[in-house]
Amino acid sequence: MRNFSTLLTTLLLVTVLSMAQTASSKSSSGKSEAKAADPSVPASLPSEATVDSFLQQTFGYQSDVTWKISSIKPGPVKGLVELDIILANAQGQQLSKLYVTPDGHHALVGDIIPFGAKPYEPAQKALEKGMNGPSKGPKDAPVTIVEFGDLQCPACRAAQPQIEALVAAEPTARFVFQNFPLEMHNWAAKGAAYADCVGRASNDAFWKFVAKAYETQPEITAENADQKLTAIADGVGLKGSDIAACAAKPDTKSRVDSSIELGKEVDVTGTPTVFINGRKIGNIGQLPADMVKNIVAFAAKDQH
Repeated sequence: MRNFSTLLTTLLLVTVLSMAQTASSKSSSGKSEAKAADPSVPASLPSEATVDSFLQQTFGYQSDVTWKISSIKPGPVKGLVELDIILANAQGQQLSKLYVTPDGHHALVGDIIPFGAKPYEPAQKALEKGMNGPSKGPKDAPVTIVEFGDLQCPACRAAQPQIEALVAAEPTARFVFQNFPLEMHNWAAKGAAYADCVGRASNDAFWKFVAKAYETQPEITAENADQKLTAIADGVGLKGSDIAACAAKPDTKSRVDSSIELGKEVDVTGTPTVFINGRKIGNIGQLPADMVKNIVAFAAKDQH
């Protein structure tokens, strides 16, 4: 979910900028100048209590903001610690990332993006190796578009028409859907299990299933998800009871978990996230359609 990330990110930025100004003033006065941490030394992980205290100090004045610490782990860059935080207010929830510096006294807000002569190649190779979702288009296509989606995600629902239009406009591209149910959504994992089973039963039925799930998303709850998803499977020409039985099997959960792990490997933090030949686009629903088409055309040209 991305609709409410701007407010939450702004709150974090205000805090970090304030911290930076304070640190700068202390340094210039000579009263509290810390020794620079060696970035080659692996950072020690802060305790959950420390992170929770930081969040309390940062968001405590906002009575409608709550949080959950999803993970505290070594970051993608040596020396940094990555904090994955689920922030929520009355408008919705958002998975946010912060990076703590080796000295343990500063945090960075924003994305760490790949760099190099071929910056998107590692993600492209990881996706080609790990993808297990339904696909459209030729397997040897010059461009592969991969969407990580969550059937309960309103932002995915909103972006679906643009994604469908993109796929229709690029018949020579390959499009792959990967399940990435967010833990903040209470029936998303079940939706992913049903979607996985539908995709294995019929590739054609899968796309109809996803479209109908998004269309009826507001009507689906944790309590009626089995009933609604089974009915959707029936409606796309499959035997819903068979799909429901498949969705409950351990191997289906393993397949969904593998898709989630693949997403995490290529730095998916929210949905929908789209990759075009490994190039990550996290806000496709907010980008002009012509811009996305230009990226696809550029990616195809780059392969020749």
